[in-house]
Amino acid sequence: MALFSNDHAEPSPRSRRRLRAGWTLLTVGIVGALALSFVPSPYVIERPGPVFDTLGEVSVEGEAVPLISIPGEETYPTEGTLSMLTVNVVGNRETRPNWFEVITSWGNPSRAVLPLDEVFPPGQSLEQSNEQSAVDMQNSQKDAIAASLTELGYPLEATLTVAGFSPDSPSDGILAEGDEILRVNGEDPLDVTQLRSIIADNGTTSPVTLEIERAGSTETVEVTPRENPDGDGNPIVGITVGADYDFPFEVKIQLEKVGGPSAGMMFALGIIDKLTPGALNGGQDIAGTGTIAVDGSVGPIGGIRQKLYGAKDDGAEFFLAPAANCGEVTGNIPDGLTVFAVGTLDEALAALEVVAQGGDTAALPGCDG
Repeated sequence: MALFSNDHAEPSPRSRRRLRAGWTLLTVGIVGALALSFVPSPYVIERPGPVFDTLGEVSVEGEAVPLISIPGEETYPTEGTLSMLTVNVVGNRETRPNWFEVITSWGNPSRAVLPLDEVFPPGQSLEQSNEQSAVDMQNSQKDAIAASLTELGYPLEATLTVAGFSPDSPSDGILAEGDEILRVNGEDPLDVTQLRSIIADNGTTSPVTLEIERAGSTETVEVTPRENPDGDGNPIVGITVGADYDFPFEVKIQLEKVGGPSAGMMFALGIIDKLTPGALNGGQDIAGTGTIAVDGSVGPIGGIRQKLYGAKDDGAEFFLAPAANCGEVTGNIPDGLTVFAVGTLDEALAALEVVAQGGDTAALPGCDG
């Protein structure tokens, strides 16, 4: 009996049809994939962005400088890292990601596919979006300095000023750039976060009363808020607000091409670490995110899942997450990363103390309850 044969059987007509059908399907698939790589989608993609250590250095105009510096004040050596996270957004109204990029991102746990209108509201240009993001970053830095110095016992006073207007703003023609906001519905907001909260609590069915100072005179005006067009549903009066504080000394935060308010808590922790003896983190690599208010309240942020993966990829072992983001954190924590849920600056400092002392981190609040 022969084990091998040089005879080649001729394929049957049925086999030839199957072969042709297979090649046809493969060709169609290749052509379809190529077509998808050119067709723009109505989505944008969020993915982990660069990570910055608030205790370390960054490049500004090609020169390495401390991300946080406090000239003229005594500062102390730091150890480990207290890193802030960023999110890269792939796409905008002018340049949208193609369907091939979107489809491959859907299956990636470190990425999020979001409707274009959710990230770039209709009527808002890319330039306006970038300007708002830059203002949010400036305010978050000021709020972080204010929160950290308040935590350390320095008394502060804040000034909130109208810096601009959003498209179709209900405040246009009522408020003016340069108006100083003194009170809102009888309350004295400490910072931009509290101002937004007062307006949100007012709702959209009745006007909000603002006491302002304009050209040296005090006036009272009313503006009826409308729902935020970016989809979060919060009532807004459509203004960009600048916050200024009378700080007892200079604190410089230098960071290029990064916007938004989400680094506030980590800025505040970095400032406190530099102004106090010992290492807050015990030399550990810790990352985190969250807005900060002058009273130390830590607020929710966007892109939390991408920031978790960004922290893990950067080598962090521990992560400070806003308690208000726990719904998005649960079930999305990368292996090897321990997440603590914090609602205030004091809670963040308490978590760092446990880590620094090698205590039982399992006893700290997490997003799993």
